[in-house]
Amino acid sequence: MDARFDVELVAVTKRFGSTTAVDAVSLRIPHASYCCLLGPSGCGKTTTLRMIAGHEAVTEGDILIGGQNVTGLPPIRRGTAMMFQSYALFPHLNCLDNVAFSLKMRGIKKVERHKKAREFLALVHMEQYAERLPSQLSGGQQQRVALARALITRPRVLLLDEPLSALDPFLRTKVREELKRLQRELGISFIHVTHSQDEAMAMADVMVVMEDGVIRQSGPPRDVFERPASAFIARFIGGHNVLPTDRGLIAVRADRCRIGVASGAAQFVSGRVAAVEYQGAMVRVALAIDDGEEVSAVLPDNDYYAKPVEPGEAVTLTWFERDVHMLA
Repeated sequence: MDARFDVELVAVTKRFGSTTAVDAVSLRIPHASYCCLLGPSGCGKTTTLRMIAGHEAVTEGDILIGGQNVTGLPPIRRGTAMMFQSYALFPHLNCLDNVAFSLKMRGIKKVERHKKAREFLALVHMEQYAERLPSQLSGGQQQRVALARALITRPRVLLLDEPLSALDPFLRTKVREELKRLQRELGISFIHVTHSQDEAMAMADVMVVMEDGVIRQSGPPRDVFERPASAFIARFIGGHNVLPTDRGLIAVRADRCRIGVASGAAQFVSGRVAAVEYQGAMVRVALAIDDGEEVSAVLPDNDYYAKPVEPGEAVTLTWFERDVHMLA
């Protein structure tokens, strides 16, 4: 047992009948970290989160929280709180009573629990909405109330199941900033399940990429992005071209590629422009190459418009040897 880690998974397996949803997963989450579990649908990330919470029984292995083995403990005794994707607010209770509900269940007097609930509503900038019902709030406001309700129990670990998926892109960016701020201020670990690569890279101290019930790679987001462990990671994280060479598969970041011959560029592939996407500061140029694969370059807008290309045009994609990452 090591109290340096808020959560430890030791060869954790979950089977549903003959189906293995999570297969001997081991992971250590350091104290006060923001950890994102990332992967495609069905990869086991939500099942892993639910086992940490105690909402799914572990088939094999152990779960430790703060150095204590909690594998057989009910959710209420684990020191965790879970914020569900649906928010699950009580529709007949106002915001204040929604946040105070768990304190009411513990027998805390109304004056005291309301005082504490107002403190946590203030923490998420929702104190002025204390008397409103959930139906009178926007999706983002409901999420903040659900977050305050989860935090009022003062958990050691907060578990979040795709908490931003229902929000529009602008609000999603604002709320992820708020979640990161709260995590740092409270000094507790957040474990956040997402299928969004951008979300995980923006928020995580530890990014864990799962596929087929196993962890394929974990580490700081920059390490995972710069040094993907496999072709699956490079493709799933995005922003990489995966190409075969005589030495094996390589990954090259799309923003390190150029269209046309670049001085000193040692490697290239030829194809035809399949699509051009204007993305504001950058322009993405996709190429169809001979083997039916698609590769791309992401260019600064000034570079692209200095020498634009059109769909159907034959072009060459080039990159430097120093930007090649060999894949296992």
